[in-house]
Amino acid sequence: MQGYWLAAHGSPSVLTGLEFSLPLMLILLAHEFGHYLACVRWRVDASLPYFLPSPTLFGTLGAFIRIRSPIYRRNALFDIGVSGPIAGFVVLAPFLGIGMHLSRAVHAMPVHGDFAFGTPVILRIAELLRFPGTPSGAIVLHPMAMAAWAGLLATAVNLLPVGQLDGGHILYAALGPRWHRVLSSLFVVVLVAFGFLYWVWWIWATLMFFFGRRHPLTYDTTPLHRRRLILAAASLLLFAGCISLVPVYMN
Repeated sequence: MQGYWLAAHGSPSVLTGLEFSLPLMLILLAHEFGHYLACVRWRVDASLPYFLPSPTLFGTLGAFIRIRSPIYRRNALFDIGVSGPIAGFVVLAPFLGIGMHLSRAVHAMPVHGDFAFGTPVILRIAELLRFPGTPSGAIVLHPMAMAAWAGLLATAVNLLPVGQLDGGHILYAALGPRWHRVLSSLFVVVLVAFGFLYWVWWIWATLMFFFGRRHPLTYDTTPLHRRRLILAAASLLLFAGCISLVPVYMN
């Protein structure tokens, strides 16, 4: 396959780019289609996913859907909020496994490049299963594994329990508006503390302080079913497994 590609296009970098970009786009698309299908199920008017291209390290700021109608029920709000991270992670997991299998360990590896990447818990578990006892710095991740890493970061950011992020929807549906308001404000303070480790969190803290702490009211007071509360706890564990306090740092 690679030989055919080189003969046709003359550059291995294009194939390497596709090995990263296509899995990442599929992960982001699955995340947003999780939201979209939940909206369809609950008859909430929503758009199909839009991608946000950007001249950043990963070439994108992710994707989003536009919800055009109010969400009247707490169960609907919860399902719409939690479905995206779950769908994205389900698609992410095979790419992580395949990418880790194609990765390699190089001991005493010299440092190259301007950037280094943090290692979230889920990625570290995958590294230890593939290369027992090998430190992260000695593992050269395949582009597909790097796409999974970017998907883990996107999942963690979306699961921040603030405002109208997915984690904010889950928090609001599980605990109600009062606790959502209190915990959203508290987590903005936590983001400020994270900023002393990685300055980009200060940008998120500022955005969340001015634009992200409010949530549209849902007047339904029906408590969530136990299964949804268990799923809310699982989403918190997923957040802890995906987040890296210092995702990217300079060598």
